[in-house]
Amino acid sequence: MIKQVSKNVARMRRHKRVRNKISGTSTTPRLCVYRSNKHIHAQIIDDTKGVTLVSSSSLTLKLKNGSNIEAGKLVGEDIAKKALEKNISKVVFDRSGYIYHGRVKALAEGAREAGLVF
Repeated sequence: MIKQVSKNVARMRRHKRVRNKISGTSTTPRLCVYRSNKHIHAQIIDDTKGVTLVSSSSLTLKLKNGSNIEAGKLVGEDIAKKALEKNISKVVFDRSGYIYHGRVKALAEGAREAGLVF
């Protein structure tokens, strides 16, 4: 009998596997994405110090609907603007095991359009 694994457990496994290879430094911090059913969150993290440098989410932007592609794009633009204010221009993108599609893709494209390089 085959034991089935939930989607979130499989995502956590993928995220753990990727995190063994990706790490944010002080010169190129990590842009980490978290996607819930109602909102999307993004953080720029320096893993060497264990510090969150910049964060943004559809909650902090008080968006009416935080679970659509437009919200992802706005969060991406907002986090890029905040990062550029703190002189962070280059990051490593960590999609946290999510497929590069939909809201995650919109967040990445919004951040790139606003000036982040990754």
